[in-house]
Amino acid sequence: MTTFPASSTRPQATSFDRLRVAGVAVSAIAAVALSFLGSGAVVGTPISEVADGALSADATAVAPGGPAFAIWSVIYAGLLALAVWQALPAHHADPRQRALGWWIAASMLLNAAWILVVQLELLALSVAVIVALLAVLVRIFLGLTRIAPSSRVEAVVVDGTMFLYLGWVAVATVANTAAALRAADVDPFSLGADIWAVIVLVAVAAVSVLLAVAGHGRLAVAGAMAWGLVWIAVARSGDTGFTSTSAAVTAGAAAGVAVLSAVIVRLRTEAARRQRTEAARRRRT
Repeated sequence: MTTFPASSTRPQATSFDRLRVAGVAVSAIAAVALSFLGSGAVVGTPISEVADGALSADATAVAPGGPAFAIWSVIYAGLLALAVWQALPAHHADPRQRALGWWIAASMLLNAAWILVVQLELLALSVAVIVALLAVLVRIFLGLTRIAPSSRVEAVVVDGTMFLYLGWVAVATVANTAAALRAADVDPFSLGADIWAVIVLVAVAAVSVLLAVAGHGRLAVAGAMAWGLVWIAVARSGDTGFTSTSAAVTAGAAAGVAVLSAVIVRLRTEAARRQRTEAARRRRT
C-alpha cells in the first residue's frame, strides 16, 4: 500500500472539491433524516411493520433478529462523523475523497431511497435499490483498500464506517431479497425455505472470504457480516417466529467463516509486511 503525501504538498482545493464536500454533507443529513421515517419514531411506519411485516425478524429463514438493526445507529453516527471530517478545510482536496466522495454520497442517497421505497411497500423495487447500494459500497471498498488512510482518525471515521456499512448491507441484501420473494409467494425451483436458506448463507460465507482476501483482512467488514449472521442464527433458533435448525447452524457457521477468514488474511498480510520491512532493512545494512 501507498500512503498520502504530507498535507503541505497536497493540491489546493477547487470549487469542485467544495461542491463535493457539500454533496456528501447534505447526503449524510438526508440519510439520517430518512432513517427517522424508517424507524417510525416521529412519522412513517417502522420498517418491520411495512408490507404486512414482510421485513420483520421472523418473516423469512434469513431475516436477522430485531437487535441486529442496532448496528444502524453506529453506521449513521459514522456517516455523520465522516461528513464532518471531509468538510474540514484540510481534507477538501484529499485524494481519496476526490476519488470516492461522490460514491460515498451516492451510497447515502441510495440508503435514503431504500427507506422511501420500503415505506411505499414497493418490495421488488427495494431489492433493486439495495443491490445498487451494495454495488456502490463494493466500489468504495475497493477504492479505500487500494491506498492506506493518512491517519488513524481517517482509518476509523472513513474506512471503519464504510466497511461496517458494506458488511451489514451484504447481509441485509440477502434478507431483503428473501422478504420480497416471500411476499410475492415465489419459491424458485420449489426448494423450500430451509434449503434456500442454507444455499444463500453458504454463498454469504463465500462472499465474506472474497471480501477478506480483496480487503487484506478488513475486520470491520467481517465483524458487520458476522453480526448480521449471528442474529439470523439467533432468530432461527428461538421458540417463536420462523424457526429453522438448518438455517441457524449454517448462519452461525457462516459468521465463524467471516471472522476467521478475515483474521487469517490479516495475519498473513501483516507477516508479509514484516518480511518486506526486514528484507529492506537488511539491504540497507
